[in-house]
Amino acid sequence: MSQGPTKSLPKVRQVYVSAEEAGQRIDNYLARYLKGVPKSHIYRILRRGEVRVNSGRIRAQYKVRAGDTVRIPPVRVSESRTGDVGPVRSLEDCILFENSRCLVVNKPSGIAVHGGSGLSYGVIEAFRVGRPEAPFLELAHRLDRETSGCLVLAKRRSFLRAFQEQLRAGEVVKRYLALVSGKWKGAKQTVSAPLRKNVLQGGERMVRVDESGKPAVSVFTPLSSFQEATLVEVDLKTGRTHQIRVHGAHIGHPLAGDEKYGDPAFNLKMKHLGLRRMLLHAHYLEFMDGTNGEKIVVSAPLDNEMKAVIDRLESS
Repeated sequence: MSQGPTKSLPKVRQVYVSAEEAGQRIDNYLARYLKGVPKSHIYRILRRGEVRVNSGRIRAQYKVRAGDTVRIPPVRVSESRTGDVGPVRSLEDCILFENSRCLVVNKPSGIAVHGGSGLSYGVIEAFRVGRPEAPFLELAHRLDRETSGCLVLAKRRSFLRAFQEQLRAGEVVKRYLALVSGKWKGAKQTVSAPLRKNVLQGGERMVRVDESGKPAVSVFTPLSSFQEATLVEVDLKTGRTHQIRVHGAHIGHPLAGDEKYGDPAFNLKMKHLGLRRMLLHAHYLEFMDGTNGEKIVVSAPLDNEMKAVIDRLESS
């Protein structure tokens, strides 16, 4: 009895690491060659020793070097998995700026910057799938899943190094728009409160103001006041996890729609006005392209949902 055509299994690949690709963690390096394969499976083949570098076993923390030979085992990419990226393919339409070294995307709220924690895909996986010819694509920094706005992706290793050096030196200008609870009193306020993350509260990992934590500085400037809320601009001087959210709650102005650190009663009122997300938006970014000295300034517009909520607050 004849059988239908069978699909050939993927074959072992030997891939040589270029100078441009050097410095990446092996799991991120593999993700570009195993498009559609969940990170959990990539970690599994690493643990099993199926991935070899220069014929030797390595750990997931290994950073590839120029001239390395990477053995990539045969892994079948599930067609159903590649379909998971569908909802984020439209990210190409959200690009605010792009040159040969980087791109800046207006990340929508609700999309993670990378896969993990049960998510097969995030922004970086979507771009890698959509641009299979790209030799290098990495996140230059991160945004919370709930936060929208300017997100930088590096297209060159040299740009990534230069951008992250600017971040460490506090030279990247990052400004956010946030809707917070309560009427703001006075003008701008600088919040300097150290933060410690991974504090367990009822099994949930939290970030808290704690003298033993890392230094964190946020400058809040009120823009528009409403009856029970204030639209503020926040200039981040440091980039700690959940910094704006925790600092806002710390000074009595939790963010609208923040289910982790926010005020449930205020969130419910905002929900009645049509808010279905946390209103925190990375609206302005300024940095230097370290490879050519060009200053890059990018602004991300508010989405229609955020505009509508603010309009309703103004008319109430």
